[in-house]
Amino acid sequence: MWVVNAEASSFRDCAGCPEMVELTAGSFQMGAAGQRAAMTEPVHSVALPRFAIGKYEITRKEWKAVMGGGPPGKAGACGDACPVTSVNWHEAQVFAERLSARTGKKYRLPTEAEWEYACRAGEQRDFCGGDDPGKAAWYGNTEGGAQKVGLKQPNAWGLYDMSGNVWEWTQDCKHADYNGAPADGSAWVDAGGCGSRILRGGSWLSGSQYSRAALRFAFSPEYRSGDFGFRIVRTLD
Repeated sequence: MWVVNAEASSFRDCAGCPEMVELTAGSFQMGAAGQRAAMTEPVHSVALPRFAIGKYEITRKEWKAVMGGGPPGKAGACGDACPVTSVNWHEAQVFAERLSARTGKKYRLPTEAEWEYACRAGEQRDFCGGDDPGKAAWYGNTEGGAQKVGLKQPNAWGLYDMSGNVWEWTQDCKHADYNGAPADGSAWVDAGGCGSRILRGGSWLSGSQYSRAALRFAFSPEYRSGDFGFRIVRTLD
């Protein structure tokens, strides 16, 4: 059962800053059981405080505005409207730190729980925007690269491309399952550091099954790929 307290509203903290969608506090059932599970069991309840999340994946234009230089990765046909790619976890962290310094607000990568809560948007759907991946996601080597953000069907809270387009880095370390996972929406990290960090959402290159709302993927935080990007979160409390 889902509990969601209000409709989402959007804002920007500065000219050129990412457009953020405010999500009110709520609870949801995180994970998936059965044949679709991939590190996604047991299904468990998570209660989160309010936070804001990017309406879109971070674009090349936004990267330039915050970082002061050309982004990594190839632009593709969509140019600066493409999501930034070939960014590793550490570089995404630097972006968040610089955006925080510029605005005086606390920006960071989403926790896994925040990401899935935002993706599901109060619904029990296969993908972040419905049950039809063709409407919600770019996947399966679509057009040979990442696409302009915001073209596919958004989810119920007006968030775009959470399924497909580019994999999105999160704060969390990789764990084999959800046994011992936090119930408050915080990041699940290990005191000794992480060998791998979790990515979510699938990409233009992967099959549709990788774009499911609950699916988890992990890679070294040093790794870059042409289908790895990120979306940003802002702490509100």
